[in-house]
Formats: sequence, structure tokens, C-alpha cells
Amino acid sequence: MLSAAEASALVDRAFEVRCAAEDVATAIAEGAHGGELRELVDSLVNLAKEAERLR
Repeated sequence: MLSAAEASALVDRAFEVRCAAEDVATAIAEGAHGGELRELVDSLVNLAKEAERLR
């Protein structure tokens, strides 16, 4: 069971992952080049890894 603080932190991390995914989708739609996409995807992966860890 999660404490209220842990649950709140988990929701915050999930929000960060969603925002990062939206950034990738926007960049693709706007024709971003490989380097920019690589940075955005790296950030998304790192945020997802952090989100899956319970603190």
C-alpha cells in the first residue's frame, strides 16, 4: 500500500512521462530531425524508468 505522499509522487512521475511522450509526438508531427528526437526519446525513457520505481 502506498502512503499519500508516495501516491502523489507516483502521479507526478506519470504526468512527467505523459508530457515527455507528448513532446515526442509533437516533435515528430513538426518534422524534427534525428538528433532532437533522440534527445526527447532519451528523456522519455529516463522518466519512464524513474516512474516505475516506487520510492
